[in-house]
Amino acid sequence: MTAQPKTAGAPPITPSGMAALKARYDHLLGKERPEIVEIVSWAAGNGDRSENGDYLYGRKRMREIDRELGYLARRMKALRVVDPAHQPDRSRAFFGATVELADDDDQRKIVQLVGDDEQDAGVGRIGWNSPMAKALKGAAVGDLRKVRLPSGVKEWEVMAIRYD
Repeated sequence: MTAQPKTAGAPPITPSGMAALKARYDHLLGKERPEIVEIVSWAAGNGDRSENGDYLYGRKRMREIDRELGYLARRMKALRVVDPAHQPDRSRAFFGATVELADDDDQRKIVQLVGDDEQDAGVGRIGWNSPMAKALKGAAVGDLRKVRLPSGVKEWEVMAIRYD
């Protein structure tokens, strides 16, 4: 019996999604945190810290940054990078697919199935565990899929699938 790799059940993320998380981490660690440390050091040298707004805000902001850095570090370690360009079956909707959909009124919608950490419904990037992504997993062109939305059940037809 062989052991599964640690990342086998890990949540997926696209390479660009991981790059965005890393860029955020690097920005916080290399730019924002040093600026706040400098402000706090300067404010601490001004005397009474109990009524020093720069000091109090700076300490609060530093805790927020440290919490976010810890979260990002844990998240990046837990995620599994999946490159959609290496998808062997491009005829079906899997992770990373860009899917064109049409509803009963022939209203078109284009969505990309991405990791939950990089979802942005405003630009059509839907999380891998969202109701729509779950309905689309494994779909082929011409398939009809029902999606339960807050407004009720809606049926979509898969018009096209591509991997960028």
